[in-house]
Amino acid sequence: MSYNTEMDRQYKRGLAEGWRKGIAEGKAQGSGQVNKLIKVLMSEKKYDELEKSAEDESYQKELMKKYADSYALSISATTRNPRPGETDGVEYFFRTKEQFEQMIKDDALIEYAQFVGNYYGTPKAYVEEQLEAGKDVILEIEIQGALKVKEKFPDTLLLFVTPPSAKELKNRLIGRGTETMDVIESRLARAVEEAEGIESYDYLVVNDVLEDCVEEVHQIIQNEHYRVNRNESAIQEMRNELKAFSK
Repeated sequence: MSYNTEMDRQYKRGLAEGWRKGIAEGKAQGSGQVNKLIKVLMSEKKYDELEKSAEDESYQKELMKKYADSYALSISATTRNPRPGETDGVEYFFRTKEQFEQMIKDDALIEYAQFVGNYYGTPKAYVEEQLEAGKDVILEIEIQGALKVKEKFPDTLLLFVTPPSAKELKNRLIGRGTETMDVIESRLARAVEEAEGIESYDYLVVNDVLEDCVEEVHQIIQNEHYRVNRNESAIQEMRNELKAFSK
């Protein structure tokens, strides 16, 4: 299956089928309808009861469990407070605002941005260490940071991973049980903004069934290794060997 075919399938699944409640058919209407639906959800004062335990369906964690030898999940630094059960250096490097701003001054971050009133950033040292070990490093960052990384490192692969519907996005945020409704509404508002930047990404992946999402992400990343523009050294070596035979 070609990338274009897969992309089209994902788009139709995510924006034509996945956004089935309140979303009109067709790609042309998709983005505007997504924004409209999220704004409607934000204005609601009633919040649906979840049918299942609302754990955060993190495809990154599942990807790491299944393919631990291939990937390293970058640990971000943040100024937000730890949630119950979170440990410094595991989920995040928790830093004060002053400490984080010193990291900015020291050029110790690949990227950083502010999100819902807190700093988030990617420390250079950890990422460089994992790349040296031959692993693909996954950065779980919002759109500001993603575009900054792409600007600095044009070969970066950007995947926009989204729930199948705006309602499901809201349900997952509420289901965490770790955020106030004000923060949830801020995150939904940010989702509206980020939806406007989807075209800047390389792939769109719909996280509907977690296991399927993990496999799709894994296949996309692995297939990228075979792109011609990522193998220039190998190609040149091949050419040199062939020339040697022709003499």
